[in-house]
Amino acid sequence: MALNRLSLAIPAGGVFGVLGANGAGKTTFFRACLDLVRPTGGSLTVLGSRAGDASRLRRIGAMIEVPRYHPFLTAQETLAMLALVSGQRAPKIDYWLERVGLAEAARRKVHHFSVGMKQRLGLAAALIAEPELVILDEPTSGMDPAGIQEIRALLRELADKDGVTVVLSSHLLDEVQRVCDRVAIFSHGKVVAQERVDRLVAGGEKLRLLATSQAALLERLGAKAVADGDGALVNLARAQTPALLRALMQDGIELVEARWVGGGLEQFYLEQTGTAHAE
Repeated sequence: MALNRLSLAIPAGGVFGVLGANGAGKTTFFRACLDLVRPTGGSLTVLGSRAGDASRLRRIGAMIEVPRYHPFLTAQETLAMLALVSGQRAPKIDYWLERVGLAEAARRKVHHFSVGMKQRLGLAAALIAEPELVILDEPTSGMDPAGIQEIRALLRELADKDGVTVVLSSHLLDEVQRVCDRVAIFSHGKVVAQERVDRLVAGGEKLRLLATSQAALLERLGAKAVADGDGALVNLARAQTPALLRALMQDGIELVEARWVGGGLEQFYLEQTGTAHAE
């Protein structure tokens, strides 16, 4: 997908998520940041300089799409080769293999690796030069739930402890919500929305109440609520919830259930991409 007047500024530090459907322009954007494709108009700066500046590229690690390596090399040999090509004099090969969870497979040949293991090796390859910025395209693709959790923890450590700026794409919105500080949503080559994840989590939620009598519940709540199936949706701040529940019970409303619904990154994404279903 070609980028179309895309405007985006990614702050240094933290984990930044780039979201969008297949073909929205995410991978093209990453390739442009790495000078693998060049824009026909506009400007693109990375780490304070024009994209493609050799001195800046040495400070960037990346894993774009599915990583592929020589199958006859071991994990250690693969990283040693990549370090040599990139001019690393004393690469911390075993250190990075351990951090991505491949310490026990360090001497195994790559052709024996599963898809998830190849993803881990791709992460190690992106980090071997100890970059300031790392760009990751679907970093947990092919991993099981335990592996996804490990990589989530690693990405947060890179940002919080190592000071690395992490930019990633993923279709796993729940994982993005857990690991990212900010997100941008791409659609047809444009950025259609940007927001801090903590604001998304806090905003857009509604309290869903279920009572023995829906009619009595709706009458008591009045304009504060709307019917939702056999229950009611109330738009209020979380801090106001205890007082509301106490008042309802004092007024004789027998509550069966109270829970928060909606909101979060998934709802925001669906709304911005025009794929949210009407209730």
